[in-house]
Amino acid sequence: MQLSIPTTDGALAATYSKQAAPAQIYKGHPIISFPVDISDVPAGTHSLAFTFVDHDAIPVGGFTWIHWIAANLPATTTHIPENASQTGAIPMVQGNNSTAGGYVHETDPKVSQHYVGPYPPDKDHRYSFKLFALDTELDLQPGYWLNEFRVYDI
Repeated sequence: MQLSIPTTDGALAATYSKQAAPAQIYKGHPIISFPVDISDVPAGTHSLAFTFVDHDAIPVGGFTWIHWIAANLPATTTHIPENASQTGAIPMVQGNNSTAGGYVHETDPKVSQHYVGPYPPDKDHRYSFKLFALDTELDLQPGYWLNEFRVYDI
């Protein structure tokens, strides 16, 4: 399976991060998700899922920062358009990001259950986007936690 995320010199465009324009910020967070192209999905795939996390946040906050998690995308998905997290352009079940946890206590699902862009406070961070081809749909509801996703051993 292949995926492509547009970057400039290895970094996400400003639109998707802390350099986003004020109109792209909600409650202090960049909320416009980046586009993703997907190809070569294995035969027999019934759904897709992904995680977008920041392990470089561990020295700053003590844990991996979850920016965006989603499951149950159609197996036929070849393109996740910009801002799909907010617009619902692709059917998917989105889980909680780290703003929903005890560190930030965000309760607005427009922030806590959708994409929230990188905002590293100390230096440039490296991010991990993992795409999973699944042979089933996962029994998850909007606002699920990453550990609920991980219980499926994927």
